[in-house]
Amino acid sequence: MNSENKIYDVVIGGQGAAAFAAGMYAARYQMSAIVIGTTFGGETATGGLIENYPGYPDIDGFELMMKFREHAEKYDVPIIDDKLVISNANGNSRKESDIFEIAGESDLIYRGRSVILAIGRERRSLWLDHEEDWTGRGVSYCSTCDAPMHKGNTVAVVGGGDSAVKGSVLISKYADKVYLIYRKSELTRPEAANLRQLDSATNVERIFNTNVVELLGDDQKGLTGIKLDNPYQNVESLDVDGLFIEIGADPRKELPMHLGAKVNEQGEVIVDKYMNTNIPGLIAAGDLTDASGDLKQTITAAAQGSMAATTAYEHVSNL
Repeated sequence: MNSENKIYDVVIGGQGAAAFAAGMYAARYQMSAIVIGTTFGGETATGGLIENYPGYPDIDGFELMMKFREHAEKYDVPIIDDKLVISNANGNSRKESDIFEIAGESDLIYRGRSVILAIGRERRSLWLDHEEDWTGRGVSYCSTCDAPMHKGNTVAVVGGGDSAVKGSVLISKYADKVYLIYRKSELTRPEAANLRQLDSATNVERIFNTNVVELLGDDQKGLTGIKLDNPYQNVESLDVDGLFIEIGADPRKELPMHLGAKVNEQGEVIVDKYMNTNIPGLIAAGDLTDASGDLKQTITAAAQGSMAATTAYEHVSNL
């Protein structure tokens, strides 16, 4: 077996607020810990300006996550760029007696006396032809990352939740025109402050009761336009330089379910108030879980990560 010889007290999956907080707290408990993930900063890192994290009246999400990472690194917690998966060439993720063996996409097997899964959610796709091919060539899932590329352009944003509203506001600072396209008749519970900013953005046009059904362009130019299922101002297609897909995300439930964790109807891992799953030693935190209902925030993820580390410490201490 291609495996790290070391058995860690806790293997932590993820590189977001919950994972970094768990790593820091685990280290302070004098536990041997490792943090493993591929999506740096999770949702926070791509969320743009953060105005509701205590102690930081306004801070960029990516910068905040860098501070989280640096804090964990201060305690010499190794942070590895690898994706935890169900299986690889050297074995399956499993629990054997009191030891978890977790497969990495790198073909390493990580071994731990406990596991904290803080692997978050996967952004939803429109599942349209060329969507994957043209990602980075007009199609984007990250307004924070790609908004500055669209200075003076015409851009569409698909979605009606808070992330779509925030994305539209940010993009409007660069683009000449932004179409906010949503399949329902009104926006879905955006934060009041973000809605006020949207109302003030005079270059954002809202298009309701409409879906994007086709991506227009070619393999040389990438995206050049979008086709709608409901004509807007008697036009079925819009010429756009960019399309931002902000339609939510689903919990990355496959690995926890493989390990035996129960999930709810929304696919969220079910945890108790200590972040325990139904499998002893398998702990979960952050947006992956049902711990904070619909309130998926950086501060709730960080709090759950610290509680998860405490639970891991108690579990390992009792082995």
